[in-house]
Amino acid sequence: MLRQTIRMTAASKVSSPSNVAMNRIRMVNNWLGARVNMSTTAAKADAVEADVLHRKHLSSRTFVLNRPKALNALNLSMVRNMTPQLQAWDASDLCKVIVIKGAGGRAFCAGGDVRQVVELAGSGKQNEALDFFAEEYKLNHMIATLKTPFVAILDGITMGGGVGLSVHAPFRIATEKTVFAMPETNIGLFPDVGGSFFLPRLDGETGTYLGLVGTQLKGIDTVLAGIATHYVPSERLAALEDRLSELETDNHDVINMAIEDFVSEPLHDHKYALSEHRDAIDRCFRFNTVEEIVAALEQEKTPFAEKTLKTLRTVSPTSLKVTLQQIREGANLGIADCFRMEHQLARQFLYGSDFAEGVRALLIEKTFDPKWKPATIEEVDREQMLGQYFRNQAPKALSLSSSATWREYPYSRYALPSEDEIRKIVLGQSEGSGPLQLTSEEVADVCVKKSGGKIGVREKVMEVLSRKVTKGTEGELKWIN
Repeated sequence: MLRQTIRMTAASKVSSPSNVAMNRIRMVNNWLGARVNMSTTAAKADAVEADVLHRKHLSSRTFVLNRPKALNALNLSMVRNMTPQLQAWDASDLCKVIVIKGAGGRAFCAGGDVRQVVELAGSGKQNEALDFFAEEYKLNHMIATLKTPFVAILDGITMGGGVGLSVHAPFRIATEKTVFAMPETNIGLFPDVGGSFFLPRLDGETGTYLGLVGTQLKGIDTVLAGIATHYVPSERLAALEDRLSELETDNHDVINMAIEDFVSEPLHDHKYALSEHRDAIDRCFRFNTVEEIVAALEQEKTPFAEKTLKTLRTVSPTSLKVTLQQIREGANLGIADCFRMEHQLARQFLYGSDFAEGVRALLIEKTFDPKWKPATIEEVDREQMLGQYFRNQAPKALSLSSSATWREYPYSRYALPSEDEIRKIVLGQSEGSGPLQLTSEEVADVCVKKSGGKIGVREKVMEVLSRKVTKGTEGELKWIN
């Protein structure tokens, strides 16, 4: 339209139009200019106000979480913004890959907007508060079971609700700015958004430790722990997104190869943050009661154990016992049933006192002095806890958008090998692992080959073997249980 106006103006100079015609041209130009300015202003206002932006570029579709001042904390409006669009993109033949990322440079998503949820519950609107969890879990389940490849870029703080938007995706990209945690026990809640599924499937008792204690993992450590699948420096993300948009296939293996082209070379001098504590974590967190875990930590008499005990005695005792039970039960459930169980747990927490108290003390008034009820681990009766949270069926079960489910992540091959996979190769129980008497280097070679040469595999394997094997009389590797 602007080019037409220019041509009209040029033509008027040739034909020497009347003053009336010239005035009309000026009016049209002014009107057009106003419309262009108004449209630009409106678009900018929409971009500022929208809590989730949708972007289309060639074959890729992108969600941008757009609440940077709130560290992109997830609220019900954002969930309702994304859910129908995600369904539409997943059904579109034109969409080959879906990307989700956060705006602002500090956070992917720092968690759910629990303050609003607690305010609703506190005013007697528990059912409305439960709607947030129900719709959030539906979205999490949808992400987990999409047929279209889904890529989550965790460039910054990724906690709570942000974990639910990413951890079940086939591709989770960490950067040097990634900070992961599931700190729900600190606010009197439990690690939801599918925590009951992904936590027990991490190496050893790592998930139990992370769920109970809420410890942070950063950057490449999230890849070594199995939370992220790839480590890409943030300066390469724009180029990676462009590359993904150019792909003309929705084949997951092709998507994976494209991401691998941008992965950072291994950090040879990097030491996994949990490495020196992994044996203690497995020893102490293997029990099925919190009391036994506490007793085991007390026997360790190390700075790590003392720090962990201090945390366990600070967070909600009820949350600790519910969290441990949900992780143990989730280990034997499919992902859909895990979300249904968590929906039931969320309902009970909305009627309890610790969730509201934790949010008050840590997020609203910031007095950091929550008054838990019961106040100690010993005061939380296990049978009463099981009856209230796990056997007390909700009046209405969570309804998911599909019946799709599975007991193991279908795309786990894109992450680094798990300890269990490495164990099977050491013991000759894995296809292609060869003879039983392998050296550490040979085990690493097998893992690298099985992964297609994935960067970071050798480093992960050698770290695991340094803790989990000894050498027999003939030099063969023996796995330490």
